[in-house]
Amino acid sequence: MRVLVTGGTGFIGSNIVKALLARGDEVVMTGSDAEVRIPEFHGVYLQPGLIGMDWERVGTVDALVHEAAINDTTSLDEREMFRANVDASKVLFEYVVKNGCTKIVYASSTAVYGDAPAPYREGVTPLRPLNPYARSKKALEDVAAELHAQHPEVGVIGLRYCNVYGPGEAHKGRRASMIFQLAQQMKVGNPRIFKQGEQKRDYIYVDDVVRANLLSLESSWSGVVNCGSGKAASFNEVVELLNGALRTNRRPEYIENPYAKRYQVYTECDMALAKEKIGFIPSFDVERGIAEYCKRGL
Repeated sequence: MRVLVTGGTGFIGSNIVKALLARGDEVVMTGSDAEVRIPEFHGVYLQPGLIGMDWERVGTVDALVHEAAINDTTSLDEREMFRANVDASKVLFEYVVKNGCTKIVYASSTAVYGDAPAPYREGVTPLRPLNPYARSKKALEDVAAELHAQHPEVGVIGLRYCNVYGPGEAHKGRRASMIFQLAQQMKVGNPRIFKQGEQKRDYIYVDDVVRANLLSLESSWSGVVNCGSGKAASFNEVVELLNGALRTNRRPEYIENPYAKRYQVYTECDMALAKEKIGFIPSFDVERGIAEYCKRGL
């Protein structure tokens, strides 16, 4: 299979690229040298700038895995967010379909649920995005649904990622997972978390995310499914798990939340539909994921 992976040097994208290469696929990827280097990569590597994509070098692909996006949830630049995450995606989708692509898997986010009550259920829980990033992901889902309606022969699956963590995220800085950021703080001192540390997140280990993408590539179904572990953990619980894994004894220092009005307090995914439609069952709970992450160099 010839697969185009956008954002192939990013955190999730680089892990997907490695998995595709390992199973023998031909990969075309976009990315940046400022992100993750993949020494074993031997396909076509494009770094599109302001001029745009070199479509001639992309050529014909069997499948698209679309990971590239502005993913800063604190950004308030709605116009730029939509230009990058929605408008550019629409052009990309139309190009690959025109050139023979029959499968599209793209990254959405549980941010689309916003302040709706968890656990989140696709088609049941209302979508109430709280920020430009979340609104752009909701708009991307609409673009994808419209594309599939116009081209029913093309399978289109969106994965609503929920707090992905694991190897390959170090370059992300303040956009890295809270698990990564808290671990770095705890190596040198006490971690700082928002008062009172009881905000809950559904954390999914990156190996599970990769597997969800590979299963989506093989699925004949089209639609949107959650991509989480299925169980939330509080920041306080994560600190305790990291204390165990890092062999530290740090205590949280609580600070005010400057993003309170557009901040998700509790995220958790119902994973029943993902199991039913693409056969995805998460392998890692947060305790096992943190332990594995530490083994691989958290």
